[in-house]
Amino acid sequence: MNNTTIDYADYAEYDRRQRAIERHLLAAFLGGLVVGLIGMLFSGIGPGWITQIYDPYAYLALSLAVGVSASGFGWALLTTFLAAVSTLVAALGASAVRGHDAFEFIGGSAAGLNWTLALLVGLGLLAYTTRRDDGWGDLAAGAIGAALIADVVDRATPGFIDSERSFWPVPALVVGLAAVAVVFALRRNARGRVRALAVSAVFAGVFMVCLAAFVAGWIPLAV
Repeated sequence: MNNTTIDYADYAEYDRRQRAIERHLLAAFLGGLVVGLIGMLFSGIGPGWITQIYDPYAYLALSLAVGVSASGFGWALLTTFLAAVSTLVAALGASAVRGHDAFEFIGGSAAGLNWTLALLVGLGLLAYTTRRDDGWGDLAAGAIGAALIADVVDRATPGFIDSERSFWPVPALVVGLAAVAVVFALRRNARGRVRALAVSAVFAGVFMVCLAAFVAGWIPLAV
């Protein structure tokens, strides 16, 4: 009779991994529902600066959290997309209850909605990439910081595309400091943090120069 040795520890580890993936999928879905419902049900209630910080940065924070905690690149793609879609579903339901058009709050149009979904998924994938300890991880963290900082400058600068007078100074300062804190949190050592912050500054600077040239008419592109 043949003796077969079975390493039950491997099966147990595989089972734990599968259960962790299931919990992550469920958490991404429920997190999207909660964030979307809160955003729609409480929009316009309370100080305006709270709404300006919540939308869109609560959605971006959810995407980053889901992406950085994924167990693989494919799972990061799936779970960030799931979180973004569940956020949209919750927003549609809550806006219907309040008698509003969801496009008023998310994206502004169908094309803007698609862009928002792509941005959320892209940030989630970048967040997963920051788990690397090499230059690619620094680059991904810097790109995330640049995206947040560029959005803050765009909303806080008069004459820019999405400028809002009330966004400066409190919301802009809060989100700007949070963007720097996110870059620090995504890197594990001082060298990586310095490189990521440098990448953020360069990327954000290039983006703002291009945006200023577009607003001034030096870049003839149709919106």
